Amino acid sequence: MIRRFNTPEILAPCGSYDILVAAVKAGADACYIGGSRFGARAYAGNLDTDSIVKAIDYAHLHGVKLYLTVNTLFKNTEIKELKNYLLPYYEAGIDAVIVQDLGAFSFIKHIFPDMNIHCSTQMNINSVYGAELMKKHGATRVVTAREMTLEEIRAIKENVDIEVETFVHGAMCYSYSGQCLLSSVAGERSGNRGRCAQPCRKCYDDSYILSMKDMCAILHLPDIIEAGIDSLKIEGRMKTALYVATVARTYRKAIDDYLESPEKYEANMPWYLEQIKSCTYRQFTTGFF
Repeated sequence: MIRRFNTPEILAPCGSYDILVAAVKAGADACYIGGSRFGARAYAGNLDTDSIVKAIDYAHLHGVKLYLTVNTLFKNTEIKELKNYLLPYYEAGIDAVIVQDLGAFSFIKHIFPDMNIHCSTQMNINSVYGAELMKKHGATRVVTAREMTLEEIRAIKENVDIEVETFVHGAMCYSYSGQCLLSSVAGERSGNRGRCAQPCRKCYDDSYILSMKDMCAILHLPDIIEAGIDSLKIEGRMKTALYVATVARTYRKAIDDYLESPEKYEANMPWYLEQIKSCTYRQFTTGFF
């Protein structure tokens, strides 16, 4: 579905080609996808080069944008490999890359000056000043830190000429915007290198005290839409096609219902919540919204 004027983009994950197809058919305006390297979900069954090029063609055929995750922290030797890694996707027309590492950001901007770069939530952009800085360096979008309130996000949108993306649904890291070192310490698998073992989901002394509830911001969609936020991000690249399609379809309908009639949106809220609860066993929170 092609994005409409004044309608926030629904951004869905796709960990495989089948999930991409499901997300597109469910009404996603854009999808983010991981390749064989440098993504924050190293164990997500990521696509190879040929499959991603095919995915770019499929997405564009249906008026959907595709963003590539390049959001790990980099070592010196790895940054030198970025050019050859990104080149086939750049030539195929990838719409943007999502980046955490400032060195990688600078390198990509130098090698591919016209490539759109989105600042990952792990870059911790949590103020107007941070957004202004990244805009000055050439970023086209900031994914706001998950600890920000709606008013703080609105301030970025009102004061900086940059696209704003906000996380609205899915699993959350218990640490500050994904800056977790627990997996690194406990199992020598760094989340910032795409290898998190999710020790926060384990039971400690008969309690799941570190296991976060999932974000579900569908109750706050009117305020999110009125704030002018450009893109609503759904997390779930290690989830099933059913999960991605169900959540994307539900948010698509909720947004369309609200824009048609706030009363219709309110009346259909029980259906939205029923749909979302049908595809996960997690409890929900509205976070800082």
